[in-house]
Amino acid sequence: MSTDLLVEPSRQSAGQRALTTFLRSRELSIAIVLVLIVIAATLKRHTFVFSHDGWRDTLLTPSILLLLAVGQMVVIVTRNVDLSVGSVLGITAYATGKIFIANPDTPVVLVFAAGLLIGAVLGAMNGFLVAFFRVPALVVTLGTMYAFRGYLTHQAGSKRIVAGDIPANFEKLGTQQLLTVPVLTLIGLAVLAVVGYYLHTARGGRELYAIGSDPDAAHLYGLNVGRRVFGAFVLSGALAGLAGVFSVARYATAFAGTGRDLELQAVAAVVIGGVAIFGGSGTVWGAAIGAFLLVTINRALPILGISDFWQGAVVGGLIIGAIVLDRVLSLRRAHQLIEARDVTEEEG
Repeated sequence: MSTDLLVEPSRQSAGQRALTTFLRSRELSIAIVLVLIVIAATLKRHTFVFSHDGWRDTLLTPSILLLLAVGQMVVIVTRNVDLSVGSVLGITAYATGKIFIANPDTPVVLVFAAGLLIGAVLGAMNGFLVAFFRVPALVVTLGTMYAFRGYLTHQAGSKRIVAGDIPANFEKLGTQQLLTVPVLTLIGLAVLAVVGYYLHTARGGRELYAIGSDPDAAHLYGLNVGRRVFGAFVLSGALAGLAGVFSVARYATAFAGTGRDLELQAVAAVVIGGVAIFGGSGTVWGAAIGAFLLVTINRALPILGISDFWQGAVVGGLIIGAIVLDRVLSLRRAHQLIEARDVTEEEG
């Protein structure tokens, strides 16, 4: 009896701490903004959500950016950035179309595997230069962004993969649903769950955060920084490759401009989602909500009668606000740590 009484308060205390952490989290704030935008757009036009196409598009359209944001988050948490993901997506999308043109009976699973492999190889090029040659990621991925896009333009030229080149069963995958949830969205959420679980439970995931927090200290501690950073870029490339396959399934087309500017949207989604641009903190859940928020804003603001100029201004304001908030919170945490250290020294 007495043991139960002793255990129960500790359980309650842990639950209260978890609830407090959740209520104060950046992810909750972003989710609230997302819900408010959806409500405002739905009040203006009820078909925004309350229709078959509206509900499907609300969940399906962000799935491509979701994959890019998850991969980008893993890279940014190590204090790097990958600006090549849009070009990787474009190459993989075009390669997916060419695979089906060469062999329309290619199993869908093999196409997905090919997309992951192509993306991983391109990501490995970035990771090799950044992790082992210590070239700044901004420089490397800016260069490969243009190089990959140039290769795609050379291969595709003015040619375009069209719906007639895509098998019907693969094209249906772009709109297929399971219990009213699009299949592509379910795959994206599964990827999100796996990466999130790894980051927060596996040793390798915790090491990525440690590297982003202080790369020099991580080296001194004996962490294999090069291998972890290399792995982060491979994952980012692989998910960009998977997003390329998603793009073909969703839109049944691919051309030289596929994926252009999506790298900037991926970075924006991650930053808006509360991931520190200087690395070391943030979650894939926040990056995912940021992706949904960006796509939903682009769909909702025209319904609310807001011009294209202000749509860009709203997104820019969100990015700036997220960076400023992150800086303010960082300074606040540093101030609290200094105060705690001073109190400890006085008590000592």
